[in-house]
Amino acid sequence: MRPTVILVHGAYAESSSWNGILEPLTTAGHRVIAFATPLRSVATDATLLSELVATVDGPVLLAGHSYGGAVITNVTAEPGHVVGAVYIAGFALEPGESCADASALAPGSTLAETLVPVPSAAGGADTYIAPDRYHHQFAADLPAEQARLMAITQRPVTDRALAEPSGDQPLWQSVPSWFLFGELDHNIPVGAHRIMAARAKARSTVEIAGASHVVGISHPAETARIILDAAASSDLADA
Repeated sequence: MRPTVILVHGAYAESSSWNGILEPLTTAGHRVIAFATPLRSVATDATLLSELVATVDGPVLLAGHSYGGAVITNVTAEPGHVVGAVYIAGFALEPGESCADASALAPGSTLAETLVPVPSAAGGADTYIAPDRYHHQFAADLPAEQARLMAITQRPVTDRALAEPSGDQPLWQSVPSWFLFGELDHNIPVGAHRIMAARAKARSTVEIAGASHVVGISHPAETARIILDAAASSDLADA
């Protein structure tokens, strides 16, 4: 049975960031769900995603971009229900590690200096990437006009979410994982991606030369391929 693919976007993006890979996934016969990540906290976002996973009949393959990787890492599901995790420039966190911690596993992140905080009535702040810095920081390998529109539609993440420790049962410890990331990621340094993939014992790691943090948008063919490869592997394991 082909797994349902649930796509989990990260901070400063939204569900349409997956548009470039939907056709190859659905053409291959997969049901695809693009989860609208609330971007409020890792624990609450993961709880909502876990509730969605529980409604799906059959196996589920999760793919998370950036902060979405932290969310899928904290999903809880029945053994055998979630069959794999694909990290697209995503955070594969260890227990007690935050997104901020993981970004500092290697030097090179310039995200913090581009963020604009907006105080929240609930306490803390929402954070956005300053529009005039969005292109270079987040999506340098996309056309300037496309990045300009993405900067307008970006969804904020709370400062709390970026500093929140991950839970004690990371998904990648119990299911196989696949990693794809860009060489020129300014949010999560490439060295940090390599560390996370190595400690997760990734089944496959793809590093794309010159690619930015939005490698899933700028390189849709490679992104769709690694997800389909993971899904095919899951099919074989399930059989």
